[in-house]
Amino acid sequence: MPQQSPLDVPEGDPFGPHNLPYGVFSTPEEPRHRIGVRIGGHVLDAGAVAAALGSPYAALLGQPSLNPLLAAGRPVWRDVRRALTAWVTDPGHRATVEPHLTPLDTVTLHLPYEVADYVDFYASEHHATNVGRIFRPDGDALTPNWKHLPIGYHGRSGTIVVSGTEVVRPSGQRKAPADPAPVFGPSVKLDIEAEVGFVVGTPSELGRPVALGEFEDHVFGLFLLNDWSARDIQAWEYVPLGPFLGKSFATSVSAWVTPLDALEAARVTPPARDFPLLPYLDDAGAETPGGFDLHITVSINGQEVAQPPFASMYWTAAQQLAHMTVNGASLRTGDVYGSGTVSGPEVGQRGSLLELTWNGRDAIELADGKRTFLEDGDTVTLTAWAPGPDGTRVGLGEVTGRIVGSR
Repeated sequence: MPQQSPLDVPEGDPFGPHNLPYGVFSTPEEPRHRIGVRIGGHVLDAGAVAAALGSPYAALLGQPSLNPLLAAGRPVWRDVRRALTAWVTDPGHRATVEPHLTPLDTVTLHLPYEVADYVDFYASEHHATNVGRIFRPDGDALTPNWKHLPIGYHGRSGTIVVSGTEVVRPSGQRKAPADPAPVFGPSVKLDIEAEVGFVVGTPSELGRPVALGEFEDHVFGLFLLNDWSARDIQAWEYVPLGPFLGKSFATSVSAWVTPLDALEAARVTPPARDFPLLPYLDDAGAETPGGFDLHITVSINGQEVAQPPFASMYWTAAQQLAHMTVNGASLRTGDVYGSGTVSGPEVGQRGSLLELTWNGRDAIELADGKRTFLEDGDTVTLTAWAPGPDGTRVGLGEVTGRIVGSR
C-alpha cells in the first residue's frame, strides 16, 4: 500500500486546505526563521515552495517574519492564499510540495510578526457587567460611556510573547480595602483574560480615520490572545488612569494567524444595540456582518473550566478599529489589538478567573486542588474553532503559558 501523503488531510480536520493559517518556524537542522503555513499536522515552508514553483511571491514568503506580507495589502493577501490553496490541493504540485513539509511536533514556532503598537479593548457586555458588579456592587455595573464607544487602553507591545513562553509572576504594589497602607510583593491574584487578537497589515495615514468599511483592507487576520492580569496590582493602580503594571508584564498570543478570508462562514451579526450609535460606529447597514462565531475553550492544567462565545461580543473588531483611528491616529504594519475578555451570559462562559470565582469568593475545583487565582506551576491553554465552509471547522490553534515564580 503506498504511503499516505501529508497533504491527504483527513476529512473534518480543522487545519485542512480551507484554513491555512500563517506562522513562523525553525527546525533543529535549519534554525533560520521562515514563514510556515499549517496543513493538517504539518508545516509547509511557504518560501521554499514558492521558490521551487517559480512564484512571483517567493521573495515575500521567504522572509523571517510575516511583516512584509502583512504590508503588501489585501490584493496580495488574496493572491497568495489562492496560490497556497492550489499548491496543497493540486496533485500536479505534490512532488514539489511534499519535500517542504515538516511534522508540526518537530518544529519550533516563533512570534510570527514584529509588533508595532498594542491596544486592548473591553468589548464584552457580559464581562464588563460582571466586573462592574464585583467592584461596584452598589452602583451601575456599566459606566455611562460603555454602550456609546469601545473602551480600550494602550498596552505594552514589548511584552507580547508567543504561545509556550513561561509567564513570570509579577510583583508590584497592592492594597486590600482593609489594609492601612500598600505593600510590595508578588501578585496573589494572578488571572487570565481569554481574548481574540487582530493584527494590522496595511498601514494608514496619520490624520485620516479608518472607516468601518475599510476593516478588511487593513486587518490581515486574527488569533487567540491571553492578556495575563494581576488583579490585586490592577485594583490598587487603576484609579484614575486605568490598567498599567497589572497588565503589562505579559500578553500571550498564538503562533498561528488565521486570515480573515478563512473565516467568511463564521461571520455573524453582533448583538442588538441599546442606544443609537454615532455615524462612524453605526454598522446597521454593513454589507458584511461584523461579528465572528468563534468558540473558545479555557483549560487549566488540562482541565476545561470555561467556554466563552465570541459571537456575543457587543463591539466588533471593525468598530474597534474605527474608534481607535477616529482621532487621526495612524495604523502601522504589525499593530495588534485585543478584543477584551470574552464572556457569555452563563457561569461556564466566563473568560477570566475574576468572574469564574467572583473575585475569589467561589473556588474552582480542579483535579489537583481548588483554585481562586493561578498558582505557580499552573498552565493555562486557550483553544478555539470557528464554522468553516460546507460544515467544516476552522481551527484557531492554541495559546498556552505556564506560571513560574516571581524573580
